[in-house]
Amino acid sequence: MQPYFNKMTQNGHDQITAEIDQLQQEKPHRIKVLQAARALGDLSENAEYSSAKRDLRHLESRMRYLNKQLQYAQIMTPKTDGTVDIGNTVTLEFLDDHDQVTYQLVGKEEVDVTAGKISTASPLGHALRGKKAATVITVTAPETTYQVKILQVN
Repeated sequence: MQPYFNKMTQNGHDQITAEIDQLQQEKPHRIKVLQAARALGDLSENAEYSSAKRDLRHLESRMRYLNKQLQYAQIMTPKTDGTVDIGNTVTLEFLDDHDQVTYQLVGKEEVDVTAGKISTASPLGHALRGKKAATVITVTAPETTYQVKILQVN
């Protein structure tokens, strides 16, 4: 059985690394807050202690999750042969209303639709992979089917 790798861009890898670093810097403060709350006395009715403990667990859980993402990360370099893959930026025309948009295809952890980053696991991203400019593709989404034309691949 082939191991599963979480494909991502170098930028996505750097963002996860930066978040881990920020959480590691925050951890000593959270521990001090927990110690101060514990010193207040009766732990059974100490809301500050429960809150501080929950916050520290959440921080450690997030760090474990992010470290797993990096452990199974495979950094993809954008293809330069004109085919669409992770890291490439594509300009599309939706053929139903002739609206033009530009997206960057990224890994699942990097998705930010407001910044124009879509996942290769999304219906549109999946349909685009491996295609070249001037190709018309049919995208099958859960609710509908539509066509897009790839205008440009960078």
